Amino acid sequence: MFGFLKRKKKQDSQPQDERKRDEVGLGDAKDESAEREPALSPVVTEAPVEEQAEPAPRPSEPDGEPGPEKPEIEPEVEPEPEQPEIEPAPEPPEVEPEPEKPEVEPDKTPEVEPEPAQPEVEPEIEPAPQTPEIEPERPPEVAPEPSAPEVEPAPSAPEIEPGPSAPRPSPQDKPVAAREEKKEEKKGFFARIKSGLGKTRANLTDGLADLFLGKKQIDDELLEDLETQLLMADVGIEATTAIIERLQARVSRKELNDPAALYKGLQEELGRMLEPVAKPLDFDKQGDGPFVILVVGVNGVGKTTTIGKLTQRFQREGKSVMLAAGDTFRAAAVEQLKVWGERNDVPVIAQHTGADSASVIYDAVSAAKARGVDVLIADTAGRLHNKSHLMEELKKVHRVMQKIDASAPHEVMLVLDAGTGQNAISQASTFNEAVPISGITLTKLDGTAKGGVIFALAKQLETPIRFIGVGESLDDLRPFSANDFVNALFDQPEGATRG
Repeated sequence: MFGFLKRKKKQDSQPQDERKRDEVGLGDAKDESAEREPALSPVVTEAPVEEQAEPAPRPSEPDGEPGPEKPEIEPEVEPEPEQPEIEPAPEPPEVEPEPEKPEVEPDKTPEVEPEPAQPEVEPEIEPAPQTPEIEPERPPEVAPEPSAPEVEPAPSAPEIEPGPSAPRPSPQDKPVAAREEKKEEKKGFFARIKSGLGKTRANLTDGLADLFLGKKQIDDELLEDLETQLLMADVGIEATTAIIERLQARVSRKELNDPAALYKGLQEELGRMLEPVAKPLDFDKQGDGPFVILVVGVNGVGKTTTIGKLTQRFQREGKSVMLAAGDTFRAAAVEQLKVWGERNDVPVIAQHTGADSASVIYDAVSAAKARGVDVLIADTAGRLHNKSHLMEELKKVHRVMQKIDASAPHEVMLVLDAGTGQNAISQASTFNEAVPISGITLTKLDGTAKGGVIFALAKQLETPIRFIGVGESLDDLRPFSANDFVNALFDQPEGATRG
């Protein structure tokens, strides 16, 4: 009995130990099954069935039962090798390179490496660590941008180089310019004065044309309007009165029967008024020595510029010229005259600024007489005609010149600005009181509408008008011609007006 009981206990203890082991194994299996495969749960339900089968009386059966139970548990543990099935999780890295899609990049770069079709895996792995994505981006950003401008200017340079072909038309332009110059030479002074008197013509003759337009007979109203128009053009009161009186006399004598004849008669009367003063400069004189021209005038009328233009004109006529820088008061006046001397290649007698003007001109007359110069042109400082002490200085210059040559100066040329209008009359009168004015040069006619002042000068002063300036070029200072002036003023053909 006791031996049976001992065996019984041993048998009972063995299944308990096996149960514990089974429970531990089942617990592990449950944990693993809960985490990985829920399919193992039915195995857990089978475990209690085995426990019910354990109370079998035979010891051999329980010995055999644990045998199959172990293999049943073993397959339960065997799913652990199924973990390699879970290991495919690293296989997603194979999928990860796919989202990277380096294949597209190698499509750009492996333009030269399309041959190795098999080593596709190698380029897939290589571009990823190398990260060539940034490298190709940097070179295209930096390299091509500077390269593009470098290449563009390179071809642009040859485009500019053939530019020398442009000078080919320049020789064509030169003959064109030469032709134009020839045409201007043919037109001569009349064309120049016609263009230079544009503003005066618009002020005087255009208004007269509108005045006579539509008139069928000559009446007092027409003559009054004509008088007003002449006064507005700075012709002056005395000159205007004389012109209207002559026209009325011709109308009363039936010489002028209609407004058209009156318009024609007006042109003739203006021409007759200018003819007495249209006298060119005469170089004939008695005695030896240079022909001395003393240039006077107020500030800013263009005395020095006129001297430079006259110098070139006299040189073209074959005369030798010398200049005297008598304007020692104005800053840079001496330098300005020296520039004209260098330009025309003529000697200039000058002293420092502030020197006595009379002494400079005295030295110049002596030098010109010693060198046998044909023409000496003496510049003087600009002075207002209402400054008596300056006019006295001008008288001193005149007296000093006569000490060397009693007939000098042979020409006292007064330079007037046409833009001053009627003020030019008072200037001329005052200068004429200080030194006898023998000739007038009227400048800047192209820049003013007050060119009618020339008629007032002719009427009141009766001083010869030597030159008129109708532009800035050297050829725009020309000898005065009454007929050409009137014809250009009324926009008539050359030589149309004859009194």
